[in-house]
Parts: sequence; C-alpha cells; structure tokens
Amino acid sequence: MNEVIARIQNVAKRVKRNVTFMEVCGTHTMAVSRSGLRDLFPANVRLISGPGCPVCVTDTNYIDAAIELARRPGVIVATFGDLVRVPGSDSSLERERAAGAQVRVVYSPADALALARENPDKQVVFLGVGFETTVPTVAWTIKKAAQDGVMNFSVLCAHKTMPFAMDALLKDQEVKIDGFICPGHVSVITGAQIYRFVPERYGIPCVVCGFEAWDVMKCVEMLLTQIAENRATVEIQYSRSVDERGNLTAQQLIAEVFEESDAGWRGIGVIPRSGLSIRSEFARWDATKSLGVKFGNAKPHSGCHCGDVLRGVMTPSECGLFGKVCTPTNPIGPCMVSSEGACAAFYKYERKAAA
Repeated sequence: MNEVIARIQNVAKRVKRNVTFMEVCGTHTMAVSRSGLRDLFPANVRLISGPGCPVCVTDTNYIDAAIELARRPGVIVATFGDLVRVPGSDSSLERERAAGAQVRVVYSPADALALARENPDKQVVFLGVGFETTVPTVAWTIKKAAQDGVMNFSVLCAHKTMPFAMDALLKDQEVKIDGFICPGHVSVITGAQIYRFVPERYGIPCVVCGFEAWDVMKCVEMLLTQIAENRATVEIQYSRSVDERGNLTAQQLIAEVFEESDAGWRGIGVIPRSGLSIRSEFARWDATKSLGVKFGNAKPHSGCHCGDVLRGVMTPSECGLFGKVCTPTNPIGPCMVSSEGACAAFYKYERKAAA
C-alpha cells in the first residue's frame, strides 16, 4: 500500500497541475469514503462522484409512477430495498407500504416472477432500475415470463446505460473532468470498448477499476501516468474480471429484450439513447403498456442538490441540507438513501472530517 502511495505522489509531481478524476460507480464512491483515500492523495489530485448510483439517478417521475402503481388495488410492487425510501413528490414506497400498499423487497427479478406465480390474482410489477450490470437478469426474467405464460408479471423499466451519460457530462461546461475511474461491474458486461469515445473524442484518459481500496489507488496512479505522459487511452486495471469485449452472451440477451431509448437522469435531464426500453415483442410484460403507467413532470425537493452532486459540481457537504435536514433517518434526496449514494457515503465516513 505504501509503495503505490509513493508512486502516486511521484507521478503527481510530474503532472504539475491540479487534476480531477470522476468515479462513475457508486461502489467506488463507497470504497473511496470508507477507506479514507482522499486524505492519502496529493493535494493536486481530487476525486469527485458521478452518476454511478442507479437509485440516485432515477428521477422523481419514475418514483411517483411506482407510488401510483402501489396505490392501485390488486397490485404488488416488487423492488430492491434502496428504492423503498427514495422520496417522490409527496410520498415514498415506504410510506405507501405503511399505509397498507403491497410493496415487497426482493433480491432479484426472478424473486418477483416467483411472487407473480404465487399470487395469480395480483399484478406483480418489478421496478427495473440499474445499469448494464443488472439488465441481463431482468431480460432473462422477462423472457422466462413470456415463455411460461406468466401474464400477471411486468416490469416498470428505468434501466440506463453509462456511455451517453459520460458524454453528457463532458459536454457540461460546469463539469471539469481530467480522467474517468470507470465502473468495474458494468464493464464486465459491456467490455472496456464502450469508453473508447472518451479519449478519442475528448482526449481524456479512462481506467476500468476494481473495488478494493488498492484497486482505486492503482487506478489513480494509471490515470496520472497517462496525463504525465501526455496520452489518453482506455486501460483496464480490473483485468481479473474485465476485458475489451465483455460478456457477449449477456449483450445478446439484452439486445433481444431491450432497445435504446431516451432516459431522464436526475440532475442531468433527458439524455438521448441513454436508456433501455422493453421491445414491442415483449410489450405484455412492460408495465407502461400492460398497465397504462404514465409519467408526470415532477420536480425534486427545492432544497435538494442531489443532481449537482451526481454531476460532480458539488460535494455533499456543500449542500445546505446535508447532515441537518437531510440525514439517513430523514432523507430528502436519493443520494442519502442509497447504499451507493455519495451523500450516504460522505455522511457515514467523511462527515466529521468535513465538519
């Protein structure tokens, strides 16, 4: 560990300027805060969090739609746990469950399908939120429901893909990024090839990173070395799990069930082609079609700066609500709710240092 720190310090001196690296994975955000890595890096190396938490980037319109579904008689909403406490416009799934709605926490979309089999008189809607990492399992579940004729199962889809969001950030004049710490889990599925546009179009280095503290430190060293050598390319630090091409079987499954669509990102807005929607062949298992779900035009809490945190233009402690009005027991925005949220990570591991 001391050796890699020394190498980072040496190469940072060669860079001779301030640099900002963005991690676009919530697991990296937690690893950085939990391990106290910010205090170990040279003064000219800054890490910021990006839109890598799937729960955090899910906009209020989707949460409101999920709440509306939960209020319908005969509907069971199945979801991963983090979404339950995310505030919508005037409620949350947690509050609806306390009021009697059937909201069930599941550990996989397959669990939601099993729930539909066990409750043939109910409509079971799985909340499909996440990046390329979780999409294959949802695609498989939709295919399985279709093959087995499980007609009371559907997915409310809010799946997103990372490259177009990274492109949107690089076009944002408020955001300053000198290198990307690219997500490991996503890259297992997609391969590192999806990030090539970043160095080719913007001249900014990318390194696909593992999730241990040592992985992140090595990744920072690799990014600094590229800058010091005046080059920009895509490198793979997480070579034990990631290659250039990714999981071709998973990619084929995703393409069979999903197609590109525009998607709304909290803090960024609608990014063309950054989402995945269910293909028409599987429309019966798309909750927006089978159950007529509509999305409104909701706005987040007026004092919440989760969007700015997700864009990397604000740290959690710079939000006036952080640690005062907004806490893990009373979250105002999703970045304080999610186990991968920057505000939750900062509150748990870095709040005292920032005070």
